[in-house]
Amino acid sequence: MLRALHLQFAYNTETVFNYPDITCNKDSPVLITGKSGTGKTTLLHLLGCLLRPAGGQLIIDGTDTTLLRDKKLDKFRGRHIGIVYQSSHFMSALNVIDNILLPRFFTRATADTGRAVLLAERLQIEHLLHKRPSELSNGEQQRVSIARALINNPQLLLADEPTSSLDDDNATRVVQLLQEQAMISQATLIVVSHDARLKHHFSNQVYLAR
Repeated sequence: MLRALHLQFAYNTETVFNYPDITCNKDSPVLITGKSGTGKTTLLHLLGCLLRPAGGQLIIDGTDTTLLRDKKLDKFRGRHIGIVYQSSHFMSALNVIDNILLPRFFTRATADTGRAVLLAERLQIEHLLHKRPSELSNGEQQRVSIARALINNPQLLLADEPTSSLDDDNATRVVQLLQEQAMISQATLIVVSHDARLKHHFSNQVYLAR
């Protein structure tokens, strides 16, 4: 369960975002849309606890994250939130399975190679586990990013513009894949995108306007 109440963020006195309230759970994935400049990515970073709001509350799984100090917030984010970024940000020196396992390392959890392999099998990339990210197609890299976001069993799964460079068929596949994996992992899914093609995949939508 996620509740974002009266969230605000200011880059400066002229660029201030006041966001609508958002409530969602594992049974009601949310699509957040809006034109460029409406603060979609900023909102995703707020929901992912990568930025601190200037005002309001962000409650995830019963915890008011706005009250956590920096170290506790970092630990909470690592254990409870998975993010699929628009750009993959892989460690080029590591193979695919080690990239999937990176969040386990950063949260000082045991490696859990078995779960990494299971996620790879679900996402049909198990044959790529010992390749380098540079050897993968864009679609394969995206699946690795999803596996990495799910490795810590997050309560909240966020995806930033996951279909921005995809054709219609692949955009549909990626959205269905995110929804399917969130359901299997019992995670709340929030997708942030300007892609109008996604609207018919989500009954719960938030439109940002300036």
